[in-house]
Amino acid sequence: MREFKGRVVTPGETKAEAVVSHVGFNTLASLQKPLQFGDKTAKCGDQNNPDLYGKPIAGKALCLPQTIGSTTGGMVLYCACAMERQPACMLFANHIDSLAAAGAILADVWLENVSMPAVDCLGDEFLSYIKDGMTISVKEDGVVVVE
Repeated sequence: MREFKGRVVTPGETKAEAVVSHVGFNTLASLQKPLQFGDKTAKCGDQNNPDLYGKPIAGKALCLPQTIGSTTGGMVLYCACAMERQPACMLFANHIDSLAAAGAILADVWLENVSMPAVDCLGDEFLSYIKDGMTISVKEDGVVVVE
């Protein structure tokens, strides 16, 4: 078991299985088709992300360096939350980017009974350590426990 301390962007506690991307997560390319065509597991549709392509994202602890892509990214993330197809949490090795922050914060403020904790600044060591399938617990104070 290992602990990492990050900065809380959106609060909450959760426990979920990890899915890991070592490259930027393109929110639009990853989630557009699953949201549009009713895939409740939200399988990643971004063919340019070899770490995540074809893997379910909904309900998983999404571990990533940052998000990339179009300015619609924040709204796509918010829509995933509104449709209850969001990751259980988003855990950023780097500082969260403004688009992911916008989507996570809007979902936290505007949606009732929807939780997607977001923690950033976990560091490169976090991303190097974590592997798909590991169990992640996120605490209110930004502590991330990897089992």
